[in-house]
Amino acid sequence: MSVPEQLRYSEEHEWVSGLGPAGSASDGGIVTIGITAHAADALGEIVYLELQPSEGDAVEAGEPCGEVESTKSVSDIYSPVSGEVTAINSAVVDEPKVINDDPYGEGWIFKVRVSDEPGDLLDSVAYEKLIEEA
Repeated sequence: MSVPEQLRYSEEHEWVSGLGPAGSASDGGIVTIGITAHAADALGEIVYLELQPSEGDAVEAGEPCGEVESTKSVSDIYSPVSGEVTAINSAVVDEPKVINDDPYGEGWIFKVRVSDEPGDLLDSVAYEKLIEEA
């Protein structure tokens, strides 16, 4: 299972795109967030996705902001960054299996305009080590 090098990762298995090497957001401060292929594989077929924030709501890094339900279990989704939600991927809310099929592409979950630079996200090497040790 590949771990894209350009993304940053949380220990709770969320990914973030749009962060520079120093952790600063590059695209107008907006980053894209989803759950990793490792998490999607561990969950099994995802059948339901609930997000608590709506566009315009604030999220805090490390705080739950929704949950994903699969044929195996229910897991919280944590925001890996703090900021304002700028978009929700309604396609995955309507058809959550897209997360299993394309977790790093069409399976993105929401976008956030970052207010504070995240300090504890992992690069791809550290994330690979985390999932190997699990």
